Amino acid sequence: MGTAEKINTYKRIVPFVEIMDSTLRDGEQTNGVSFLPHEKLVMARKLLSDVNVDRIEVASARVSEGEREAVTKICAYAQKNGLLERVEVLGFVDGGKSIDWIADCGGKVVNLLAKGSLKHCTLQLHKTPEEHINDILEELAYAASKGISVNLYLEDWSNGMKDSPEYVYQLMDCLTSSPSHPLTSIKRFMLPDTLGVMNPLQVIEYFRKMKKRYPDTHFDFHAHNDYDLAVSNSLAAVLSGARGLHVTVNGLGERCGNAPMASVQAILKDQFHAKTNLVESQLNDLSRMVESFSGITVAPNQPIVGENVFTQVAGVHADGDTKDQLYYNELMPERFGRKREYALGKQSGRANIAKNLEELGLELTPEQTRRVTERITELGDKKEIVTQEDLPYIVSDVLKHDGSEDKVKLISYIVTTAYGLKPGANIKVEINGQQFEGSAVGDGQYDAFVKALRHIYKKHLDRTFPTLANYQVSIPPGGRTDALVQTVISWHYKDSLLRTRGLDADQTEAAIKATFKMLNIIESDLTK
Repeated sequence: MGTAEKINTYKRIVPFVEIMDSTLRDGEQTNGVSFLPHEKLVMARKLLSDVNVDRIEVASARVSEGEREAVTKICAYAQKNGLLERVEVLGFVDGGKSIDWIADCGGKVVNLLAKGSLKHCTLQLHKTPEEHINDILEELAYAASKGISVNLYLEDWSNGMKDSPEYVYQLMDCLTSSPSHPLTSIKRFMLPDTLGVMNPLQVIEYFRKMKKRYPDTHFDFHAHNDYDLAVSNSLAAVLSGARGLHVTVNGLGERCGNAPMASVQAILKDQFHAKTNLVESQLNDLSRMVESFSGITVAPNQPIVGENVFTQVAGVHADGDTKDQLYYNELMPERFGRKREYALGKQSGRANIAKNLEELGLELTPEQTRRVTERITELGDKKEIVTQEDLPYIVSDVLKHDGSEDKVKLISYIVTTAYGLKPGANIKVEINGQQFEGSAVGDGQYDAFVKALRHIYKKHLDRTFPTLANYQVSIPPGGRTDALVQTVISWHYKDSLLRTRGLDADQTEAAIKATFKMLNIIESDLTK
């Protein structure tokens, strides 16, 4: 049977995959990450109650008093809500100390860490396989006496299968012979690629050997992402008979991290038609929560939860979306509590603009849309991104002034500022076809610019320059450091008050644009 046939057969079976999240334990091993007890409790509630993860691994036993407090809080919450069997704690083969610690915290499940390779057994523990097996059996018996269920990690299993498979089988043979040890049954064997060294073909090979030898055993797979293969390896494990997968939110974990929950969920469902209990619409909120508590920013291009992954940039893609959704796939943003967006910038086409205008409820003529598109392209050359929140400001700026018949034009300018010196401005303007230059210093860059303009108007035109009445600056919502700035300036002119606005990524530039709109209004009035 070929690979394609095997995958198709697998799809028809539609397996169920159990998801165990280890963000609160393995994810906390990310460099620089340390969760407070109340943060762990909040995330545990989110994982169990909202996202509906099957199991969560919340801590390592005997690490600190902070961990004891966190585990106690989580277990109390889980006990109250009938979820205690889904809360797990990593424990060690340490003569019952971990078991006692977990029991004292109110826990009911230990994920016991055993050695899955001969090197780890002999070089780290300095024990023979037989001695290690006997220690594990004693730990299992003690856990049973305390009412603690046991899942067993085979640490470094991937290297164990590569370098010492006979050791792995020896361990498994002894630990799966439950008839001779009725109190030592293990619910799940959890097979980690501890150092992230496997590729999907190796995962398939080793898992099939395990399943063939132990067909009725529940195996979990625990991937690490050192070769950027954690998701691929996880799926290969499921394809080969794994009944559970270990993940972390946002792929947190030691070194390169673990398999990201959202990516694993999406590929399980879309590529292999597997079933899980995860609530997809909660994954983005969960990601943001863990991002906040961990301080580890999610990459913008991180699948499913990254800021940019549901944003179309190229105008041709937005155009295709309006034509029978040509650029859609199964990763619909609504699945994950998100929405599709159309970026505004120098690569935007009219289709992008139209999509954003439609969402804002703004209707423009084709000519107005063209002018708005040109303005966004211009702004896109000056700043990293133009947001949807900027769009109403841009539309207002364009529709109120197109600049096509300006009689007063800014040719060039330079404004300077230095510590201990007043800002200065040198400008060149064109007024009714004639060019003039002026310079001045002021209390600020814009003040220096206006004084240079006043100098030109007084010296070369013998006119009185309007006086400033009010100056307001506003920034569209969003909190970006490169947000557009809208400057609204009011001027006293004759017996009236002129109000003009300018829009730009730079505050001084926005004020200058508002000023030149005012000057053109006055010039038009003089030529009437």
